[in-house]
Amino acid sequence: MRTTLDLPEELVQEAMEVAHVKTKTNVIILALTELIRKSKISDLKKFKGKVDLNIDLDLLRGR
Repeated sequence: MRTTLDLPEELVQEAMEVAHVKTKTNVIILALTELIRKSKISDLKKFKGKVDLNIDLDLLRGR
């Protein structure tokens, strides 16, 4: 998809440097991918302590 964006040049350049990518397109794709990944991780963290798994670790480990 082609889109026109008005982004601060310094911000884009710094992002490209820290991410070690060569194109503006790749840095935008990486930023969006990371945003989605972090959001999914945050959603998973909401389940911490709320999911009861009856797993016998000794059985799984072959003890």
